[in-house]
Amino acid sequence: MSRILVVEDDPTILRGLADNLACESHEVVTASDGETACSLIRDKKPDLIILDLMLPRLSGYEVCRQIRRDGITTPIVMLTARGEEADRVLGLDLGADDYVTKPFSVRELMARVRALLRRAQPARTALDELRFDNVVVDFRRYEATKGGIALDMTRKEFGVLRYLASRAGEVVTRDELLNEVWGYEVMPTTRTVDNHIAALRAKLEAIPAEPRHLLTVHGVGYRWVP
Repeated sequence: MSRILVVEDDPTILRGLADNLACESHEVVTASDGETACSLIRDKKPDLIILDLMLPRLSGYEVCRQIRRDGITTPIVMLTARGEEADRVLGLDLGADDYVTKPFSVRELMARVRALLRRAQPARTALDELRFDNVVVDFRRYEATKGGIALDMTRKEFGVLRYLASRAGEVVTRDELLNEVWGYEVMPTTRTVDNHIAALRAKLEAIPAEPRHLLTVHGVGYRWVP
């Protein structure tokens, strides 16, 4: 779970972003002006900042300038109604990592947040093999056995399992699985993820109706438990 600071003076947008981030199991801290934001950045040490530009007391530009001057490298997504190229360039030059213009797609913003958080984390070692109960999964050869008997699994099922197992214990959202396994160029529905999880449970779990490893986190997504 990551701690995310949302700095936005529009209470409707602030509440909507906070709710969506909380649904993805993030800890959310909020501020509605630039001075409060600077204080929270130092006190709370968020993992990522969503920063509106047009703020009372201290603009988003100035917040970005101050924290970068102080050596704070927390990833920043700038959020603003301004769409001119000069504004985007200035924000990025001041140290922002990404830039989203209002009105924006919440789903796209959440994907950008996930991408920045991944880049900020140490690189994960690729998972080549998974063993649990009487199951052995070889991700390099796309082979799996249960009790020594070969399992018929699709490449997408291998992909879903590999991603969940590489983040063992963490909650992974359906949208994140879609982005990571299916990619941005293909956008199936979240029901596609549910169907693949059901198929994996049927093939891998001792009692599919009472899974011990592929767990549902209701309203959010799934978690792999070794």
